Amino acid sequence: MSDPPDPPEEAAESEPKPEPAAEKPGLFPLSRRRAQGLALLTGLLYFLAFPGVDLWPLAFVAWVPLFIALRGQRPRTGAALGWTAGFTMTMCGFYWLLEMLKTFSGFPTALCLVFMSILCAYQAGRIAMMGWLATRMQERGWPAGAGFALAFVASELIYPLLFPWAYAATVHQVPVLLQLAELGGPIGAGLVLVAANLAVAELVLARLERRAAKTRLVGALATAPVLAAVYGLIRIPMVDAATSAAPKARVGIVQANMSLMGKRKDKNEGLRRHLDLTRELQGGGPLDLVVWSETSVMAPQDEELAPALYRNQFTASLRAPAIFGAVLVRRVDDARGYVLFNSALLSNGKGEVTGRYDKQFLLAFGEYLPFGEQFPKLYEISRNSGRFTPGKTLAPLALGERGVATFICYEDISASFVRSIVKTGATDLLVNITNDAWFGDTTEPWIHLALAKLRAIEHRRFLVRSTNSGVSAFVDPVGRVVKHTGTFRQEAIAAEVAWLRPSTGYGLWGDLPWWLVSVAACGLAFVRRRE
Repeated sequence: MSDPPDPPEEAAESEPKPEPAAEKPGLFPLSRRRAQGLALLTGLLYFLAFPGVDLWPLAFVAWVPLFIALRGQRPRTGAALGWTAGFTMTMCGFYWLLEMLKTFSGFPTALCLVFMSILCAYQAGRIAMMGWLATRMQERGWPAGAGFALAFVASELIYPLLFPWAYAATVHQVPVLLQLAELGGPIGAGLVLVAANLAVAELVLARLERRAAKTRLVGALATAPVLAAVYGLIRIPMVDAATSAAPKARVGIVQANMSLMGKRKDKNEGLRRHLDLTRELQGGGPLDLVVWSETSVMAPQDEELAPALYRNQFTASLRAPAIFGAVLVRRVDDARGYVLFNSALLSNGKGEVTGRYDKQFLLAFGEYLPFGEQFPKLYEISRNSGRFTPGKTLAPLALGERGVATFICYEDISASFVRSIVKTGATDLLVNITNDAWFGDTTEPWIHLALAKLRAIEHRRFLVRSTNSGVSAFVDPVGRVVKHTGTFRQEAIAAEVAWLRPSTGYGLWGDLPWWLVSVAACGLAFVRRRE
């Protein structure tokens, strides 16, 4: 008799079980190689969009590769990706630093390249900070787009730069997109461009992840630049109308184009060029004001004796009010022996010096020795360091009943600093005197002008920039260049400017809203979002 068959359930248990299907790995986070490649692409696009190259439409997509690269990454990796983007952008965009270092230091090219790389590595820290904050907030569960925008604000406001810049300058040729600067400064104008980048990024991500795009989100983000343009289209005619109705003045700019060494070797030649070019301008009609460049009068003079000396030497013969750059000397009873001031002086139509502003943002080691004022003995160790000392007052220069907010060299690219001068007293005009000859015939003078343009919009006043070697320019209250010189040639230009004294939102509250946003960004980086 045969054995009974096994029960069905036991037979089933003896069959091999199928292996569970392997879970398909997600697309994000990207591999290090792909993510670094995208970060490098952002750096290149940023450079190409920036003033100097001026492919400004790229400003609407330059951040997209980095945003995608940051998706799902850890904060440490986010910082590294941001640094890659920043280092690429600064090494390409600030290539003129190499020539400046060679001129300033006299070191071999290879060593100057090392110094340039170190400087750019530090400057790249701004984007590294942005990448770290964005991924940190993303890791804590906050929406990636919102975290990216908040990180952008914090990085532009908080990170200290040796050569400051603003993303908003990428569209300096499109005034209609910059008018929000009267409310939010350069960060407000730049944030609009970031919104456009996030809209494009969402479309790209939807395609990569094979999902439907979040159309409402894309629409809301894309609306930001549209609304900014509409605001500009409304505000530009309003500002133009106010400018047309305001009192006018004929202002001249003198660009003497003295070489760096030539200014020092032949101080009389520099003064002669300024006087000749001023008389050339006066041949076209009387001037209400003439503006010379930074240190246009090179020979250092005792600050007590200088007013009388300058009157006898040239200001009395100008027959017009003038703002000119000078180097003033003050004796001190310490190891330094004396200190210098990089000054802008105002003389009236009679040649009397009636106003003075001393530069406050000084170049470390070139113009001053850090902590040298507190510890003068340091100058005995570093004898070649400059002995300039910063000014103490922000008061505008008084030209009759008019106030002229005056600032020197790269002080004009600091929105908060210029705002401080404008708020100190009644001002009707912005004037910057500078010398960009250190950087040679490169893109730097054009970058400098592009960044300075924003000051005119933020305060709705004319900006007059007189530079030693270019680019000298008149910028109107909506950021348009009315007239400008070329680079590295002697030129004198004149234009009609309006005396304006309006109030703007940025003039009233400055960067306070962005400080609040930055605090929120830093806070959210350490607070996990509740599910």
